[in-house]
Amino acid sequence: MVDFSLTKEQIDLQNRTREFAQEYMIPYAHYYDKTGEFPLPIIKKCWEAGLMNLAIPNEYGGLGLGSIEQCITVEELAAGCAGMTTSIYVNSLGAEPILIAGNAEQKEKYLRPLTEDLKFVSFACSEPGMGSDVAGIKTRVKKEGDHYVLNGSKFWITNAPHADYFTVFASLDPSKRHKALCAFIVDADTPGVKTGRPVEKMGHRASTTSSVVFRDAKVPAENLLGEEGKGFRVAMQTFSMTRPSIAAFATGLARAAMEYAREYVQRREAFDQKLKDFQVVSFKLGDMYAKVEAARLLYLKAAWAADNEMDPTIPASIAKVMATETAMEVAHQAVQVHGGYGYIDQYPVEKLFRDAKLYEIYEGTSEIQRLVISRHVLDGYRPAMEKIPKWYNNSPPDF
Repeated sequence: MVDFSLTKEQIDLQNRTREFAQEYMIPYAHYYDKTGEFPLPIIKKCWEAGLMNLAIPNEYGGLGLGSIEQCITVEELAAGCAGMTTSIYVNSLGAEPILIAGNAEQKEKYLRPLTEDLKFVSFACSEPGMGSDVAGIKTRVKKEGDHYVLNGSKFWITNAPHADYFTVFASLDPSKRHKALCAFIVDADTPGVKTGRPVEKMGHRASTTSSVVFRDAKVPAENLLGEEGKGFRVAMQTFSMTRPSIAAFATGLARAAMEYAREYVQRREAFDQKLKDFQVVSFKLGDMYAKVEAARLLYLKAAWAADNEMDPTIPASIAKVMATETAMEVAHQAVQVHGGYGYIDQYPVEKLFRDAKLYEIYEGTSEIQRLVISRHVLDGYRPAMEKIPKWYNNSPPDF
């Protein structure tokens, strides 16, 4: 049986999050986008409203919600402000390696505090010379007695200056690529750990991004997540679980862009008639809506796979590439519909257009998603036709 309806609890969560986004995020999105300030008051309100850290299990004080609920929440938040949502959601990304590979002691020590107070955990994987190529990590780690010593740099780390701890990926030997990767929990106040200045970005300016530098940073051996050499698997499993939410991010932004465009064409006039009455304009709105609906269905399928303990890798990659490119296209058309007003910061679609681009880049670029999907088609896909039949036959059937 296929059922596309949400449960009462999911609808209640959706409505509660939508109200939060409209009351606390949209009115202040322009301010934080222009100033680049960290939106701590908004994030604190979000934490108090119980809209952060949704996947943390009940035994550690969390709600223990699934991927579908996280995606529903993220879509609504991202429709309010993409940048704020990035800084809100990164706690889920940072905590995911602990959920995947952490032991009971690590989960108690590092997950419970996230539910008892507003704390931040950042995901430290990307480096100045490495983004989507996780196996190419250069940050080094060496075992010394009861500690591991970290040396190297990370870049593009969301919330880094505000993080209480990081989930960090480092290599025992970079020449061995994925076979040598390890994952760790690193407290931000560890001697030898330093964060850089926030970088100026084209979009998502309400989210703080900076470097993290490790200089002979000693990490207790007990903070190793899983086993040595298994860090690559932890990273890939993390992305498989979080990419549906990135697709939901993009869907929320695209939906907001469509709604702003819809409102604009109903009141704006040209050549003595409403813009909505021009077929070329109304068709743009129809295309926007169709793409938003398709993106939502794709992220829900990926989230459903994750919640039902299936391998979400392929549906997550499909959802991620399609939804993020939808966000870019819908934001582009929303600017076009607004004309000159879409190009100035007094209208929200200018910000949405800048924000949309990042979705095609982070947590695996669109090119990486296509690589994952194409490998599946060639090596993992089972054709419906086990043997391709002869396309033509010059003889009539004899049956």
